[in-house]
Amino acid sequence: KAEALATIKRGINDRCPFCRAPRHEGKAEALAMVQIRVDKKDPEAFKFLGDQYHHGELGLEKDASRAVELWTKAAELGSADAYNELGVGYDKGEGVEQDVERGVRFFEKAAMLGHSMARHNLGGHEYIRGNYDRAVRHFLISAKMGYAPSLELIKNLFKEGHATKSQYAEALKGYRDALDEMKSSEREEAKTHPLFNRVR
Repeated sequence: KAEALATIKRGINDRCPFCRAPRHEGKAEALAMVQIRVDKKDPEAFKFLGDQYHHGELGLEKDASRAVELWTKAAELGSADAYNELGVGYDKGEGVEQDVERGVRFFEKAAMLGHSMARHNLGGHEYIRGNYDRAVRHFLISAKMGYAPSLELIKNLFKEGHATKSQYAEALKGYRDALDEMKSSEREEAKTHPLFNRVR
């Protein structure tokens, strides 16, 4: 929201955030613009196009295997988001044959690149296996990155007796510190701006 508000204030909300070209008018034009970024080997463009195939958006038919191909290329180019999507795909068998261990390796790569949701997913994997100490460590790292679901799971693990009071306190403090680091006047303004607070 804060980023959107900033573009409105700067008078560039009708432009592409990457190249400042005028925004597209339709699905075909949007795909053409994404393809330009794909041709330039932009990892986030590959990831975005993979998402469009995965969800069947921008006029594309759903094609989970094509999404996996595009996410694989994005990951090779360094996209942490793409590594996480590959982890989910292999973990659930979406677009590929299910291979949980391979999914975990993709989550590990994404987590090493600082992806909080991938770190959370690793914690979930360890929790399912009954490795509560390892699960807590992953959730703790993710919570300290500001990922609320990890904080909630550490709280639940504390209630179940699998996490200590000090681990929960550490997660809570780390989570609050992460939120404080992310605060900005623009984000605070966006919370109350009428554009983002319409009654539906």
